[in-house]
Amino acid sequence: MLHAKIVYTRKEKIKIKKAESFLCSSKFGAIIYFIGTVRNFNQNKKVTGITYDSKDTMVLKSFKEIYKEAEDKLKIKKKSVFIEHVKGYVPIKEKSIIIGVACVHRNEAYKLSRYIIEQIKKRTPIWKKEHYGKKKSSWLKGISLKK
Repeated sequence: MLHAKIVYTRKEKIKIKKAESFLCSSKFGAIIYFIGTVRNFNQNKKVTGITYDSKDTMVLKSFKEIYKEAEDKLKIKKKSVFIEHVKGYVPIKEKSIIIGVACVHRNEAYKLSRYIIEQIKKRTPIWKKEHYGKKKSSWLKGISLKK
């Protein structure tokens, strides 16, 4: 089972309670959450926030492909995955992504969680614009739309 969503920061925030509700099941003995937050420093620059932008249809397609590939590559058949990523401005300390995975055993859950975040970082078209003091900002290197 997969829940994949882009969360627009002007309308709502990522909430771990939604992930807990989605993943809770007596079928699974392990639930793991990865929560990405905006940190205050990157590449020797003080960061005040990040604006995330994306091609939503491609992001959701990527999330679905990663979910399906995980079954083939990791051989984890019984699983539930919750992925939400923000779109819009996020101040420091706030959540930008949550990945929740539920599996029968903890080792599977750890492997699956790690696989999903690494694949998202490598190939999902989500771009970041870092904001600094004095109204300065800069787009960071992102993933190409070529596919």
